[in-house]
Amino acid sequence: MRLEVPAPSASYPGAELVAFYRDHRLSLVRLAVLLVGDPETAEDVVQDVFARLHGTWRPGVTTLAYVRTCVLNGSRSILRRRAVALRWRERVTDLVDSAETAALIGESRREVLLALARLPRRQREALVLRYYLDLPDAEIAEIMRVRQSTVRSTTARALARLLRELGDNA
Repeated sequence: MRLEVPAPSASYPGAELVAFYRDHRLSLVRLAVLLVGDPETAEDVVQDVFARLHGTWRPGVTTLAYVRTCVLNGSRSILRRRAVALRWRERVTDLVDSAETAALIGESRREVLLALARLPRRQREALVLRYYLDLPDAEIAEIMRVRQSTVRSTTARALARLLRELGDNA
């Protein structure tokens, strides 16, 4: 489902937010997809963030880093809810990609995404922020609310584990 957004105009009080949405929605959805694992949920996370921003939007004050942090926190909430749901199920079934998703993602990319999904949450977040968004340590630390040294060590451990997992599957 695609949300149609009116073109920003000077008379519309949320014109800056609409322009910000148009400029950054796609990259924020991609970030959320890498964290939650499916495009529909990722789109919901981003739309929820922008719905909440609508009442508090302050042009020039609200930064992309802040919105990324909101998307990261929204993704964390989704993952927590999923974990609780899995604990209460009597039988856990393997999640299978749709035929459409499997056709779009090459086998090697799919293996990397599956290995990435098996990493602990914090390691997965550090890798996505570093290698997908190409963010520097300082900005990753700000988004994850940790020190820069923690970002570097978490990223190093995550890469080592990811390489081990991919090496075992090769």
